[in-house]
Amino acid sequence: MEWLGYFNYWIVVALMMIGFYGVIARGNMAKKIMGLNVFQTSVFILFISAGKVIGGSTPILREGVTVYTNPLPHVLILTAIVVGVATVAVGLALAVRIQEAYGSIEDDHIAEQEAAEEREQSESPQ
Repeated sequence: MEWLGYFNYWIVVALMMIGFYGVIARGNMAKKIMGLNVFQTSVFILFISAGKVIGGSTPILREGVTVYTNPLPHVLILTAIVVGVATVAVGLALAVRIQEAYGSIEDDHIAEQEAAEEREQSESPQ
C-alpha cells in the first residue's frame, strides 16, 4: 500500500502519456492543442505535488511551527497557467486562420494541398 502515497505522481504520469499521445498520434490541430493542454496540466500538478511539504505551514513566523512550505512553486505555477491559457488561445487562433486558408485543420489534407500547389508551380511554364 506504499504506492498509494504516490497517487498524485501516478496521475501525473497518466496525464502526461495521454497528452503526449494526443500531440503525437492525432492529425487534427485542435486535438493536438488539447493534448498539449493536458500535458501542461500534468506538469502543473507535478510541480505543485513536489512543492507541497506534508505538515508544512505557510512561511509566516509563529510559535511552535518548525516546518514551512516554500510558496515559490505555487506562484510559478500560477504564472505558468496564465502563459498556458495564452498559448492555447494563440494556437486556436492559428488553427482558425489555417482553416480559413486551407479549408481544413487536418495535417494530411494540408500537406496534400501544399504538394498539389508545388506541383502546379513546377509544371507551369515560367
